[in-house]
Amino acid sequence: MTGGKKTPREDRRGIKICGGQKVETGKIIGRSMSLYKAGKNVSGINTLFALCDGTIYFSKKKTSHGRVRTYINIMPAKKA
Repeated sequence: MTGGKKTPREDRRGIKICGGQKVETGKIIGRSMSLYKAGKNVSGINTLFALCDGTIYFSKKKTSHGRVRTYINIMPAKKA
């Protein structure tokens, strides 16, 4: 069996949650993330996931080699 094209591998990659959206602990933010790096309250190398509840935001930083990197961060939700 060669497998069908119902769920191609390309569909599983990329960002799953956009900036400004709420996220819970352990939720997957993106897969195969070579363009984006883990920032504050985010962990993982290829699959980025949330370490706490909060809101997603993006930030850009310049590396020592002059390249601009985009980091995915989570602003923790205030506890009630």
